[in-house]
Amino acid sequence: MFSCQKKATPLPASDYRNYDKAYAFLSTDQDSAFYYFNKVVTESPDSQQVALAYTTMAMLQSDAGDHFGCQESLTSSLRYLNARDAKGRNDLANNYNELGMSSTKLRNYTDAISYYDQALSTNKDPAFVPTILNNQGNAYRHKRKYAQALKLYQMAIRSKGTTAKVQARILTNMATTQWLCDPTYPAAPELRRALAIRQHENDLWGQNSSYAHLADYYMNSMPDSALDYAGRMYSIAQRLHSADDQLEALQKLIKVSPPQLTKIYFTRYDQLNDSLQTVRNAAKNQFALIRYNTERHKADKLRLQKENSEKNYQIAKQWAAIFIILTMAIAGVIIFSQRSRRKQVETEAKAKQDLQEYQLSTSKKIHDVVANGLYQVMAEIEHQPELDKEILATRIDILYKQSRAISYNRSLEFNYQDLDREITDMLTSFSSPRMTIITAGNEANTWNSVRVHMFNEIKNVLLELMINMKKHSRADRVVLRFQRDTDRLHIWYQDNGVGLPQPTKFGNGLTNTGNRIRTMNGSITFGSNNGAGLLIQMFIPLA
Repeated sequence: MFSCQKKATPLPASDYRNYDKAYAFLSTDQDSAFYYFNKVVTESPDSQQVALAYTTMAMLQSDAGDHFGCQESLTSSLRYLNARDAKGRNDLANNYNELGMSSTKLRNYTDAISYYDQALSTNKDPAFVPTILNNQGNAYRHKRKYAQALKLYQMAIRSKGTTAKVQARILTNMATTQWLCDPTYPAAPELRRALAIRQHENDLWGQNSSYAHLADYYMNSMPDSALDYAGRMYSIAQRLHSADDQLEALQKLIKVSPPQLTKIYFTRYDQLNDSLQTVRNAAKNQFALIRYNTERHKADKLRLQKENSEKNYQIAKQWAAIFIILTMAIAGVIIFSQRSRRKQVETEAKAKQDLQEYQLSTSKKIHDVVANGLYQVMAEIEHQPELDKEILATRIDILYKQSRAISYNRSLEFNYQDLDREITDMLTSFSSPRMTIITAGNEANTWNSVRVHMFNEIKNVLLELMINMKKHSRADRVVLRFQRDTDRLHIWYQDNGVGLPQPTKFGNGLTNTGNRIRTMNGSITFGSNNGAGLLIQMFIPLA
């Protein structure tokens, strides 16, 4: 089972071979460039590399007039960019700006404005801000919302880091928008100033734009000037190999040229437009075919991987079944062995526990019956020199029989005639000229219907208290009071001795006393008699 687990493998280092090949073909063979960029997005483990490949593919699609495909590639690029990374945020801003421009070309101006807002929110490059604001202003201008457009152009031109090329672009758009808003606005000086900047910067694309705007501006008022600027635009567009700009320039030339030239320009326009559409349709189809073949290859690869995975899974499943059977057999042997061992250990532990409990019980019986009984006899001999020998012999005989019963692990019960008399005799054995013992409530009805076993326990409790008093309390007076309720016996013990030390540490005698009371489901409390002596209260249920 462990051998069948899939081990985590580190991601391979980024491979830039396909990426470098794609860039090498970018200016010479766009189909090949697209092919290798597509290999990057399907094979590279580097998310940043995949994002840039998608962005470049989008630009190739935009140049081919495939604006919907462009947006699809840009949207795919966004999924691989990390907004928390500074470089990723700049790439995000660039992608949103490209989405805005493709939406503008598709005349989805509202979407374009939204994309420019997202570009501004993610951008961290101050030099890129004027470009985004300018593009957003163009979207508002196409919507004929000239006031919003002019406001954005003004923000853009005041932005820090505005280059001369960007400033000329914004200046051209501002003048054109002012003129569109107010046909009497003199836009020519600003348009020519922007053109001068572009000529100084040798910005051919910018010059192409300036000639287009100047041709539009003079189209109705000064056709000769419009013809001159349209011709210059056409010349620049040819140098740039921009088919779209050549078509736009030809449209302007057709409008303002003499009749003998109009037909020539129209023929060029028609031929170029047909050629451009054919090339773009072929490019779109080629891009779609490249993606289709890549996806099909990927699907075939995944299918083969799945088939191999299923075969490996079946083999692994068989080996896993064999391994599980062997594991269960070994585990069964181990568990059986452990259970046998555990039973043996439990049996030995039980026997040891039973022996310890038996020894403890025997020790307790010897302490209760023999030791306490002997101590009582010794007390009687000490305090009553004239003790009748027959009574003494009877007491010793009882102790002997109780000892034999303990040795044979038998219980020896005595049928007492007068329980109150038994208590009196036991207490009297501790009485002396120096020790006064006073009892109250020790009457026949107090012990009425009390079972012999419970009586023996109560008697042993009182005997423990008297022995403890004689050994430790230094008292000369003891008071014992008995009170019988319907189903409970109350016993109060009080002496005038030294009391309990603080903190109290119970010896075996008092500990056994507490255990006996709790065994009878009773309760016992220890206290003092107004700060002196010992006061003990016991409550024993008789039911």
